[in-house]
Amino acid sequence: MPEKESAEASRDAGPALHRTAPLVAIGMTCGVAWAAGFRGYMVELAGPASTFDWWGTFGAILLPGALVGGLLGWAEALRRTGGRRGWRWLALAPLAFAVAPLLMPGAIGALLTEGLGGGAIAVALMAIGGGYALSRRGPLWARLACGLVSAALAAALALAGPGIAGPALAVTEPRGAWVAVLAASFILVLALAASIPHRPIHRR
Repeated sequence: MPEKESAEASRDAGPALHRTAPLVAIGMTCGVAWAAGFRGYMVELAGPASTFDWWGTFGAILLPGALVGGLLGWAEALRRTGGRRGWRWLALAPLAFAVAPLLMPGAIGALLTEGLGGGAIAVALMAIGGGYALSRRGPLWARLACGLVSAALAAALALAGPGIAGPALAVTEPRGAWVAVLAASFILVLALAASIPHRPIHRR
């Protein structure tokens, strides 16, 4: 009997890995594409002052994007196979966007004194709160509260252009309107992805 159970477990593990790996890979690809696109939004805000370096771009933005996407892809794989104990904690995956920039030298001091890095924390909170609000899971009042806070933060992010880069990014200007749409759409897409761990599981 133990040999039979072991063989059955091995047969189950193969298909499970076969189903999980593609979703994780798709999630990582989408996460990198999202992070690379959002880096373009950051360039628009910073203008000529924007600079690129290996850690700041790849380590603090693209790598967290791959991690967040991969974790949410894994969540979708688990959801499709009946879920696992504690799997809904993967809804916190967007926190990687907030943590990674704080690993840079002097980042915590810059956050406390100048507010640098606060945008990354806001993005993570918008994703988590927005994902919960869009999930249709949990008390209605909690989803409304999370949705309102996330929407307010997203609106502030989308309309931040003039205050940071000047009147050229005002929403009354074509470029400013485009930047606002870019930011809002990126946050909405991330929130939709972050809703995966809250969605109903597929019963096996």
